[in-house]
Amino acid sequence: MARGPLALHRWISLNLSLFVLFFVHAAHCFYLPGVAPQDFKNGDDLKVKVNKLTSIKTQLPYSYYSLPYCRPGKIVDSAENLGEVLRGDRIENSPYAFKMREPKMCNIVCHTTLNEKTAKEFKEKIDDEYRVNMILDNLPLVVPIRRPDQENSIVYQHGFHVGLRGQYAGSKEEKHFIHNHLTFTVKFHKDPLTDLSRIVGFEVKPFSIKHEYDGQWKEEQTRLKTCDPHAKRTVTNSESPQEVEAKKEIIFTYDVEFQESDVKWASRWDTYLLMADDQIHWFSIVNSLMIVLFLSGMVAMIMLRTLYRDISKYNQLETQEEAQEETGWKLVHGDVFRPPSNSDLLCIYVGTGVQFFGMILVTMIFAVLGFLSPSNRGGLMTAMLLLWVFMGIFAGYSSVRLYKMFKGTEWKKITLKTAVTFPATVFAIFFILNAIIWGQKSSGAVPFGTMFALVVLWFGISVPLVFVGSYVGLKKPAIEDPVKTNKIPRQIPEQAWYMNPAFSILIGGILPFGAVFIELFFILTSIWLQQFYYIFGFLFIVFIILIVTCAEITIVLCYFQLCSEDYLWWWRSYLTSGSSALYLFLYAAFYFFTKLEITKPVSGILYFGYMLIASYAFFVLTGTIGFYACFWFTRLIYSSVKID
Repeated sequence: MARGPLALHRWISLNLSLFVLFFVHAAHCFYLPGVAPQDFKNGDDLKVKVNKLTSIKTQLPYSYYSLPYCRPGKIVDSAENLGEVLRGDRIENSPYAFKMREPKMCNIVCHTTLNEKTAKEFKEKIDDEYRVNMILDNLPLVVPIRRPDQENSIVYQHGFHVGLRGQYAGSKEEKHFIHNHLTFTVKFHKDPLTDLSRIVGFEVKPFSIKHEYDGQWKEEQTRLKTCDPHAKRTVTNSESPQEVEAKKEIIFTYDVEFQESDVKWASRWDTYLLMADDQIHWFSIVNSLMIVLFLSGMVAMIMLRTLYRDISKYNQLETQEEAQEETGWKLVHGDVFRPPSNSDLLCIYVGTGVQFFGMILVTMIFAVLGFLSPSNRGGLMTAMLLLWVFMGIFAGYSSVRLYKMFKGTEWKKITLKTAVTFPATVFAIFFILNAIIWGQKSSGAVPFGTMFALVVLWFGISVPLVFVGSYVGLKKPAIEDPVKTNKIPRQIPEQAWYMNPAFSILIGGILPFGAVFIELFFILTSIWLQQFYYIFGFLFIVFIILIVTCAEITIVLCYFQLCSEDYLWWWRSYLTSGSSALYLFLYAAFYFFTKLEITKPVSGILYFGYMLIASYAFFVLTGTIGFYACFWFTRLIYSSVKID
């Protein structure tokens, strides 16, 4: 007997290991780059585009030309998808122009003289540690930084800082210096047969240098004393930096060099996606999964053994005396399927949760298969929005099916509320946050046109689909209860302190939160510290673990509740796993105060506003998983016993 469970345990462990390895491999290696490769001949024009200015201190993006940088003759916006607009991306052309495999030195872009206003703007952006983001052939610009703790280890910072603060030798006064000279490195992979090249890397080293020149300014024909290719004088440091002050003249220059690389085009994103300390990342996630799976296995074993014993005992009761003495979940069979208070609201939230679950599941599958790679900017957000809209059909179906089971008659009212309640709450918070961003004149503010497009998606597609789903659900026969409900409600006996609803609900949320909190750290880092999040393979495993954990903890607590003759399980099952959202919000607050350097009140409001939306969505998702698990469980146990 002992060998059976041991063999089963080994078999499960082996399969789980293979499963994890497969997803790690999928997460690490496999994604579709999202765009077709472009081949360049020698001398072909390479167009550098500029994106938003970003700061991890303020979380407010600004368009590149909000600062008085050099401008091309005409500024042209690149076409942006819905996700890019919502992210605050503003991609425009720039005066930086290269020719493939033709290095340039000391190229003058323009010169400008600062006034009080422009000097103040540059200083503010330097104080808030804003970075300039650029794009070449769909690759973002990175600054390679050597890690002091490891030899030959390089991390990549997205974008270069607008400038820096420092002091002149012998002075205590802090000054602002601007990065006005950029040394670009374009890495390319050459096809030996055709001599065509593909771009596989785009790096920069920024410098601050006070340029000098003789005589009059002659635009691009001016010969600089501080950077002259003829005299082989190049910019290699920032020893005489360019100060930011009113009436100071700033000359913007750049070098570009080309490096042949062994990296193939299909793998060019790998360097961007390499996270620091990824070994810790893998190890901690696998650890978390193992602990949660072990707990889940124990819970499942306890449940199966206890229930099997209970059902056998109930079905073998012979004498009237034994039946009278018996206590437990069988005694509440006449009340367990009595509709709860606020049953309409429960139907609405269950429908919304099904919609959210469908959106997350399909998005995860697409992401694991590689359709939502980082090279497709805004693709993830666009996919999630569209999937939310189309999943409305399942929201309508599930809410009306439940409503019909509760003998409800006003299905149209429930359908409309299902289509509107959650999105209206999120839209209201989003609208207030957007108004705050608008007040800061940030490019992160969603334009009126995009807002209108979102409303059209909501009322034009999502709401009608919810009604379609509801109509299908209405035509289905009502779900029958496995046992009859008594006309008079049974009195609930006094409960032990640990069965208090508030206590058991709060305890129930700990395990589902424990399943995701390590992964949550990396998700928050990618959102608020502007790093790429790409390990969707692991995220998918964590999502499955979350589903299992939510279901099992709710079933266990529901079972204990019924055993103590408390039959009010409907709302409690939803809130038990849904309470994990409270822990998520508390963790977000902990992350804010320990990991982020946000100092501005506006940025703090934005952070907590967006995390409130995320926690609300998490509540709806986990609550629905817990509710359906408990719904299935109660129907299963009450249909398994003989009721006289």
